[in-house]
This record gives sequence, C-alpha cells and structure tokens, in this order.
Amino acid sequence: MSQPSQAPPRAIVLFAHGSRDPLWHRPIQAVADAIALRAPGTSVACAYLELSAPDLRTACAALIDQGAGALTVVPMFLGVGKHAREDLPALMQQLHAQWPQIDFALQTAVGENPRLVELLADIALG
Repeated sequence: MSQPSQAPPRAIVLFAHGSRDPLWHRPIQAVADAIALRAPGTSVACAYLELSAPDLRTACAALIDQGAGALTVVPMFLGVGKHAREDLPALMQQLHAQWPQIDFALQTAVGENPRLVELLADIALG
C-alpha cells in the first residue's frame, strides 16, 4: 500500500515595516514566540521591509532551507497603505518567481482582521 501524501511543512513569516530601534522589534518577536509556544512544530520567522534584517527574501530562504514547502506571509500592518497594497505584492511575485515549487500564501494585513479590531477596542475600553 502506498502512504498517503503529506502536505509539505508550512512555515509562517511575520512581515513588518522595520525600524532602526531594536526595541521596535519586540512586539513582532513576541508574536513569533507565541506562535512557537502554541504550535511547536511550526517554523516561524520575522521579516522586515526596510531598516531591519532579515528582509522577506532572506527569511523565506532560511525557512525553505530548513525544509518548508509552503510559506504563509502575515503582514503585520494595522493600516493597508502603500507597503501592503503595492510593495508586498511585488515582493510576493519575486518570491514566486524565485521558488516556483513553494506554495506561498499571503494573508490580509492584521489590521483588516475583525478579531484584531475587536481586541483593540477591548483594550481601549480597559
């Protein structure tokens, strides 16, 4: 009997703007740490558009080198500005071109998620 084919391991990339200030990275890394605790078998990396390392391509390359066959990119943007509307789709096209064998998925920006909107409202209301 043949073994059922398993889906390739999926990894997550948290994609944020970036900053020269190392303290700015803490919340993004905290989300990565929370994912690692909740889903120990899931590889997760942080990547940044500018002013920080690694960039999206470098983070994806590292996860692919570790065996990821599918990558979900999560834009860690509250607003959907030029970076989310234009820069990120162009970067995703580059990733598809470089690694056509990899299943890339792009989530909507976290600020577009109704659950986050409700959570932020709860926090604001105390």
